[in-house]
Amino acid sequence: MSEPLGLDNGLTNYGDKDFARYLRRSMAHSMGVSGELLSRPVIGIAQSPSDFNNCHRYMPQLVEAVSRGVLAAGGLPRAFPTVSLGEVFLNPTSMVYRNLMSMDIEEMIRAQPMDAVVLIGGCDKTVPAQLMGAASANLPAIQLVTGPMSTGRHKGERLGACTDCRRFWGKYRAGEIEKQEIDIVETRLATTAGTCAVMGTASTMACIAETLGMSLPGTAAIPAVDAQRLVAAEASGRAAVRMAFHPIRPSEIITEASVENAFRVLMSLGGSTNAIIHLTAVAGRLGIHIDPKRLNEISDETPVLVDLKPVGQGYMEDFHAAGGVGAVLRELRALLNLDCLTVDGTTLRERLDGPSGWVDRNVIRSVAEPVSPVGGLISLSGSLAPQGAIFKRAAATPALFEKEGRAIVFDGLEDLSRRIDDPDLDVTADDILVLKNAGPLAAGMPEAGYLPIPAKLARAGVKDMVRISDARMSGTAYGTIVLHVSPEAAAGGPLAAVQTGDRIRMSIDNKTIDLLVDPAEIERRLARVPKLAEVKRGYKALYQRTVLQAPQGCDLDFLVARE
Repeated sequence: MSEPLGLDNGLTNYGDKDFARYLRRSMAHSMGVSGELLSRPVIGIAQSPSDFNNCHRYMPQLVEAVSRGVLAAGGLPRAFPTVSLGEVFLNPTSMVYRNLMSMDIEEMIRAQPMDAVVLIGGCDKTVPAQLMGAASANLPAIQLVTGPMSTGRHKGERLGACTDCRRFWGKYRAGEIEKQEIDIVETRLATTAGTCAVMGTASTMACIAETLGMSLPGTAAIPAVDAQRLVAAEASGRAAVRMAFHPIRPSEIITEASVENAFRVLMSLGGSTNAIIHLTAVAGRLGIHIDPKRLNEISDETPVLVDLKPVGQGYMEDFHAAGGVGAVLRELRALLNLDCLTVDGTTLRERLDGPSGWVDRNVIRSVAEPVSPVGGLISLSGSLAPQGAIFKRAAATPALFEKEGRAIVFDGLEDLSRRIDDPDLDVTADDILVLKNAGPLAAGMPEAGYLPIPAKLARAGVKDMVRISDARMSGTAYGTIVLHVSPEAAAGGPLAAVQTGDRIRMSIDNKTIDLLVDPAEIERRLARVPKLAEVKRGYKALYQRTVLQAPQGCDLDFLVARE
């Protein structure tokens, strides 16, 4: 047990510590806080609400509940604002600003007087940003998520953002439904506060935070509107005060063993491809690296157990009612590292040795009867992706797993938008759509990897085809899609050399993706690729100069732990 420093943490330097303490307490009194409270451990509450972030609409209630828990446990709660990342309200993409938010989190934790911190986030880049910042600051920290939305209804069918939004948009593009209906569906997809209602990136990252041990057990999947979400917030405040007296730092929780557990649970969830980049970035802040070969070993050893959209049928509210992360961990127990520490001071082994609850096997399958015998995500490599690419086999069409086809190339997002629905586009369902210049350097790596099926093919009934890019895709998306091709085109990767008419071969069995063009010709083409225009000022200039590629988590090079 250690004695918390409270308001004496990191005194402002005036060259006189006693004066600094006296001045700080004087200013603190102006907030209307009693001397008794000012002598208690200080618990920071990093909050990220914004009118540009629908996922965080209930955050003021969560802050209040955390504060209540902190006060009840004998601490002083101090909420502070940070960057807020609302995915669909940011241009070019929230991924550009994830690292900025992580810097905000790290610096404000370091700069302000607190003994521990509760991080409240939800929208998908927010949680990894908070975990990245907390890992770097290495102050006792607890992750609290806002929770998933509840589903809406349309013509007797449950709807959830955003897998169903993609499904209905596909129907609209194919001419299967009219404008009037798509306008109605628009109002029924996202009907409550909270993150996407399916196992998209936000919920995947919530489950990863709990698996890592950075969130209290059982808190990842509680719906945003459920009263237990506020109870979990209060419990997180209490736990933060305990950590002020008995510090457990992120570096003790986020270890190679717990990161492997998190990757394994990711595979079992059939979770978001984005989570690979985010978990890689979180681990990288502490010098932890899982190579693609090990990632594939974990995937091949781990069954998909969770039957939720976009891979299956259910929604996050079903997952919570079915047993949540705890039920998945119990099924995977034989594959997990059980001595990993969690924020409540116990080990994963101790958690799983406790009583187990009822499990709905329609939602969370047993290892003996999985959704799939192998994990949802794999890494591909080959002449098109020398440093790797990611493929979500759980959400793809098995008939397309072994594929060779003609490349139909789009040079960037504007080119894609301009030509994808051109009735004169020379494309068939047997071709492979290729998008380049959508990686972290060229475009901030937007969720553009879910290339739409060309309109004329969609109207002919084509539902899926192979698509390849250096972009990401939403965790709520599905299809036979190769993502995160690395190096990206703008960094001189072979993707930049692909031309319409080239042949590409993909083999999921062999975990390969190859451009069937003579290497010497590839080099000649790459020599003619123009350099990326330089950004001159602001954060984007810093980002362009220092951002790493997908296999390094797209972090900024100076933020990664030095060995």
